[in-house]
Amino acid sequence: MGGSALTDKAIPVPQDAQSGIPVTYVPARNTVFLSIALGWAEVCGASDIFIGANAVDYSGYPDCRPEFIAAFQQLANLATRAGIEGMGFRIRAPLMHWDKAEIIRRGTALGVDFSRTLSCYDPDADSRACGRCDACRLRAQGFRAAGIPDPTRYCSR
Repeated sequence: MGGSALTDKAIPVPQDAQSGIPVTYVPARNTVFLSIALGWAEVCGASDIFIGANAVDYSGYPDCRPEFIAAFQQLANLATRAGIEGMGFRIRAPLMHWDKAEIIRRGTALGVDFSRTLSCYDPDADSRACGRCDACRLRAQGFRAAGIPDPTRYCSR
């Protein structure tokens, strides 16, 4: 997929907050992920499909909104044998309405080692976060708001 700063090295990752849908938006990314999950769920006989989309502390991606999740669930139930025959699917987005601080507090309570995670859109060759992109800013704000030290390794660009 092209047309995004996350998939095309010719498009720079912005270092400042942007208005509107940012250039880091990957066209139809969550549609593709959910489509693959839907196909697998139907084969496995699963009725619940989970996605980590978030509409509170996010960059404005159209496929991270509750309206998208509801529309995809409707599509899933119209476009599959399981949906037509009454089994049906539920698209679950448990993080949809949580802010980053709540996600970090819950993850910490569950034992997530956030030092092994990376949110950065523009990490260096050693997987250190840039500290300036939208994802880094939102992550750092989340740790501050949660009152939990940020274990992120940042580079010194």
